[in-house]
Amino acid sequence: MLISLRIENFALIDCLDLEFGPSLNVFTGETGAGKSIILDAIDAVLGGKVDRRSIRTGAARAILEATFELDKAAALWLGEQEIEPIDGNLAVCSREINASSGALRTRSRLNGILVNRQLMDQLRDRLVEITAQGQTVHLGQETLQREWLDLYGGKKLTEARSIIASAWLGANNAKTALKRRRQSEQQRLQRLDLLEYQVRELGEAHIEDADELEQLEHESIRLGHVVELQQQSYQVHQALYQNDGDSASAADLLSKAEVILSDMAVYDVQLQPILEMVSDALAQATEASRQISSYGEQLEADPERLEEVEDRIRELKQICRKYGPLKEAIAYYQSIQNELNELLEGGESMEALELAYQNALEQLKDACNHLTNLRREAALKLETHLVGELKPLAMEKVQFQVEISPSTPTATGADQIAFCFSPNPGEPLQPLGAIASGGEMSRFLLAIKACFSQIESAGTLIFDEIDAGVSGRVAGAIAKKLYQLSDKHQVLCVTHQPLVAAMADFHFRVNKQTIEAEPSIDEPAANSEPMERTVVRVAALNSEQRREELAQLASGRSATEAIAFAESLLVEAAGLRQTQSSAQP
Repeated sequence: MLISLRIENFALIDCLDLEFGPSLNVFTGETGAGKSIILDAIDAVLGGKVDRRSIRTGAARAILEATFELDKAAALWLGEQEIEPIDGNLAVCSREINASSGALRTRSRLNGILVNRQLMDQLRDRLVEITAQGQTVHLGQETLQREWLDLYGGKKLTEARSIIASAWLGANNAKTALKRRRQSEQQRLQRLDLLEYQVRELGEAHIEDADELEQLEHESIRLGHVVELQQQSYQVHQALYQNDGDSASAADLLSKAEVILSDMAVYDVQLQPILEMVSDALAQATEASRQISSYGEQLEADPERLEEVEDRIRELKQICRKYGPLKEAIAYYQSIQNELNELLEGGESMEALELAYQNALEQLKDACNHLTNLRREAALKLETHLVGELKPLAMEKVQFQVEISPSTPTATGADQIAFCFSPNPGEPLQPLGAIASGGEMSRFLLAIKACFSQIESAGTLIFDEIDAGVSGRVAGAIAKKLYQLSDKHQVLCVTHQPLVAAMADFHFRVNKQTIEAEPSIDEPAANSEPMERTVVRVAALNSEQRREELAQLASGRSATEAIAFAESLLVEAAGLRQTQSSAQP
């Protein structure tokens, strides 16, 4: 329930503080007096759309603050957001609207804590429902009618909608997977052929060692020069150890040097290190001659091995030309083996995808059938309930029916919903938006709100001229219905109907006044003198003031007859309120 509203520099309002009652609150005033600005402020403080015109001319910012008393569900939700209610069950919503540096910026707070737009939208749904002028135009929309029917169906229908949303998503995903598989099957087969060929080619090449090609090239060079290596190893052996010619070998010369140095070291010990070096050189030359002799003896011409090596080299070079260096070719071979396995074994077959899609469609169909049955049950109840709410609104002969026809399954089911309506006897049922007049639409919307008064979570219902286009007996019926709604909800209503205003528990008069005000900081210095400004004022009316206001609404003047009529309206309203109260269980 909305307890209070503070408005500062919003539209034509400079400063305003309002306190509201728990039942039927009515705003009256001349056309253009600014009544809807109050409702716009409530909408804005709960995250509604604002623009630069929302800020009063000459001001830099607007400030809105609304205090709500929370029911148990709203208080629990607030706790889930880790925001503590004030004084146990109060929520203070504030919004600051700034226009500076050419940009419009807003900040919303909930109990002093900065919150985002999404959270304010969630809170708004739990606090108020605003029915604005012109909303009756949307009553003919089938989407809105379906949402109303589903909401009226309650928890079972809501759960069925959730199941269908999941089933539709599953069917859609299965269809997408099947379509993608069909589209890619040709590319998959082409890729499969290529990979099978490359895996076979690389597998037959037996590539495992990235250094194999380099090693084979070295072996090929050695096998191609066996004779030269044999001859040269013999020559090295002779030079190092055993020369068959006239010249001495290195070992002979080193041995001779060693003998001489040994004799010299007897007389001078300083030569001992040189002697040791020569002895080491002699030992190394002898070992080198032995190893080169062994190497030469092992060398053997092997034309078959040479041919094998050269064939392998040609094969590996062919692989490298196609797949890159041998190291990269080995890595590629491993990767395409994995890809080939995925294409051959990974993923579902076309038949499996087809089956999965058909199963998903069956699940969606079953869920849609269940939802349709629930909707038919809810439709019967809504038809009876709504007709019962419409008859007191001067529509005694009204007929109403919810037509449910099959349609293509979607995330909201497989039903096309149409509200069909006949306000006059003998006239066939037709779609609501096609035949209902503006006054009938208003009454229909009010009756719908009455049907949902037991299940809607919003504690405050706000109507902006719901009674537009009606008069006389119909206006009285609307007044009674609004009062009935106010028994379970706080109701705020902007009206021009004296019959509606008379039923109010709390009556506010809205008017425009012209005042002298100091120029704003944005005005040029030449205009520093006081200037006239228009402001909106709201006054809570006492009994005498209500009679005056009702007289003005009824006749436009405070004549004796108008006052008497206003008094009769108040007496009649008091009697109706007493009757309604005694009729409550």
